[in-house]
Amino acid sequence: MSLIWVIVADASRARIFNAPKGKGPLHELETLCHPEGRLHEGDLVTDKPGRDRNTASGGGSHDMGHEASAKEEEAERFASQVNDALESARIKGNFVKLYIIAAPAFLGLLRKHQSAPLKKLIVEEISKNLAAHAPEDIRKALPEYL
Repeated sequence: MSLIWVIVADASRARIFNAPKGKGPLHELETLCHPEGRLHEGDLVTDKPGRDRNTASGGGSHDMGHEASAKEEEAERFASQVNDALESARIKGNFVKLYIIAAPAFLGLLRKHQSAPLKKLIVEEISKNLAAHAPEDIRKALPEYL
């Protein structure tokens, strides 16, 4: 088995590939799915935030406790799950080089959850959403020789 892995991810899917030969095609090993990442905000929440109708503060109302949206929270949760899977594979010695291709916003979330030892194995990060693309297209986004 190759010790070079490529992960291609967005907020709803992460595909893990290996590269048996540094210059050859990619072979898909596993797909992690997070269907909640494809849902609309309204499908993820059952209630809107409360409203403060305090007239002493100048009249109108405003949202209470605006934090991350449900969609952002789901993406955050999935990024943590993806990193847990990568960390487990790193500990087992399944790869020694890691290439990450991820949708720009999701790449930031992945970075946030990476351990220091995992970061040391990352050769390159590519900020593109190729999660739904064919392996041949993904391979073209990577260096000629991995």
